[in-house]
Formats: sequence, C-alpha cells, structure tokens
Amino acid sequence: MSEQVGIDALLERVRDGYRRVEPRAAHEAAEAGTALLVDIRYAALRERDGVIPGALVIERNELEWRLDPQGSHRLPEATDHDLRVVVVCDEGYASSLAAESLHRLGLHRATDLIGGFQAWRAAGLPVTFP
Repeated sequence: MSEQVGIDALLERVRDGYRRVEPRAAHEAAEAGTALLVDIRYAALRERDGVIPGALVIERNELEWRLDPQGSHRLPEATDHDLRVVVVCDEGYASSLAAESLHRLGLHRATDLIGGFQAWRAAGLPVTFP
C-alpha cells in the first residue's frame, strides 16, 4: 500500500529536490540565453493576463513529450538533458510538479518560477498580449 500524502506535503517534498528561481533571476537567465522559460498555463490565462516575451508555450499535458531530448515528439529547443528549463504556471504550484516530472526524464536542471506568472507580472517584468 502506498503512503498517503497531501498536496502541501507533496509540494514541499518535490521542491526539496531542486532550487527554485525568483522572477528577476529567471528573466536575467532567459535574457542571457542560459535558461529556457516554458509557460504551461492554459490559453485562457495567457489571453487574459498576457505572456512572457520569448517564453516557449507548452501546455502542461504536452510538456514531457515536447521537452524529452530523446522523444520522437520533442521540440527543437529540447537539445539535451543539460537544458536549463524554468517552468512557469500561474502562481507557482503546478510548475513545481511539472519540474519534478522533467527531473524524472533526466532534465536535471529543470526548475520552476517562484510565484509563477503572477509574481513575474508583479515584479514589473515584460509581458505582452497575444
């Protein structure tokens, strides 16, 4: 029988496995070309709130298939397992679980944005509208 754990405990456990990144640090890494920002929010949120310029949009249900460097459905950006991916969701919860899933695929530098898109926007970082 598997251990039962609540979502808060699961998030804490998952986040202990990697170092999360603040919005300004993510922006600087993306600008420097040392990180790929990946927006996993669904279309309605992107339409309502905007998008991060230069971020790759991959909806959550396709993330692993598109970023697996060995996968047959990978995107050109999925060059190797050393790729630094910063996953962005709306508030920084779903992105933690997504980053952990990427770690399972061997993307050992995957992380997520603390506070998600809402923290990015609150920090006054660039946002455009589709």
